[in-house]
Amino acid sequence: MSTRPSRPGDAATVSVQVAVLPAQAFEIFTQETDLWWRRGPQFRVAGHRRGTLGFEGGVGGRLFETFDTPAGPFTHETGRITAWQPPHLLRFEWRGVNFKPGELTFVEVHFEASGAGTLVTVRHSGWSALPTNHPARHGLVGPDFSRRIGLHWGQLMTAFREHIAQKR
Repeated sequence: MSTRPSRPGDAATVSVQVAVLPAQAFEIFTQETDLWWRRGPQFRVAGHRRGTLGFEGGVGGRLFETFDTPAGPFTHETGRITAWQPPHLLRFEWRGVNFKPGELTFVEVHFEASGAGTLVTVRHSGWSALPTNHPARHGLVGPDFSRRIGLHWGQLMTAFREHIAQKR
């Protein structure tokens, strides 16, 4: 995991066990993102509009979402990949649609062999750098905010696990 120290409310960590080996879990996480990442305004910039969410592989690649608007196609870059080490580690910057230039948080995803499958652990940190009144916080700070981020990633990791289960 990240060695950056965190303050209360700075980070949330969520783990899920999936029934595939780390190489396949990493591949599904990064290449089938649009298939498992939940839709709707809580999870995507596009909200309920049809769009595509995905990673560009390798360090420097993007996590981005593209969708149509009345003004034409729109692409939101959520972040850039800072570590790409299949099948064990993915690390990327995270910027919400309401982040100002220079505001960012960090997501680290570990894929660890566990029994006949993989333990996937997501840690989303860096929130303490954002002001306490930032819109992304929805009025929450400290442990209350960390819980909200943990629940958000918990729903996404449940969808990831369910996607893998449906493939089997």
